[in-house]
Amino acid sequence: MNPAEIKYVSDETGKTIEVIVPIDLWREIESERETAYLLKSEAMKQRLIQAKNRQEGISLEEVREKLGI
Repeated sequence: MNPAEIKYVSDETGKTIEVIVPIDLWREIESERETAYLLKSEAMKQRLIQAKNRQEGISLEEVREKLGI
C-alpha cells in the first residue's frame, strides 16, 4: 500500500479531521476489526480456531450447485 494513496482532510485550522483510504485498505481494516471483536469471546475464539483447522467441507462449486446459483 502506497502511503500516497491515503488522503488527509483538514479543517480551516489545519487540524486533520478525516482520512480517505482506498477501498481495499478499508476492507482489510474492517476485517481485522471484526476478527479482533470475535476473538474477545472465548467461545467464539474456540469456534474460529476449530473452523480454521477443519479439513472436511465441500467445494464452492458444490455449494453453488446445491443452492442453484
